[in-house]
Amino acid sequence: MGKEEITPAEWQIMEIIWSGNEPFTSAEVFLKLQETSGMSQRMVRVLMNRLHQKGILAYTVDTHDSRVYHYKAAKPKEECILEKSRRFINRYFSGSRTNAVAALLQDAVLTDSQIRELETILEQSRKQQKTPSQKER
Repeated sequence: MGKEEITPAEWQIMEIIWSGNEPFTSAEVFLKLQETSGMSQRMVRVLMNRLHQKGILAYTVDTHDSRVYHYKAAKPKEECILEKSRRFINRYFSGSRTNAVAALLQDAVLTDSQIRELETILEQSRKQQKTPSQKER
């Protein structure tokens, strides 16, 4: 079940979880979401349970009150972004990263700094392509 896609509402919850260094209760997540979302407290708990079932969210039971769960990320944000990016590219660009990047950059006006950053990324990709250990993967 860990390969299911994160929905936009679930992503909002994970943004809160990823933003903190300490675990959150569902009530704490609900309070933070009240500022930007119209989700009910019950819906927050349902979504957090789904995230747990997907292997994205982990929890521990409070030592003083077994009805309280403390949630933390089971997957880092970077890993979830990478998975989401792969799905997007597969779904809309038939798996072609080149076509995806071209579509995103087609009418973009980039600063010199942004262009240098992209050139650095491309150079790193070129170096990885030449590394024998990468070809074995």
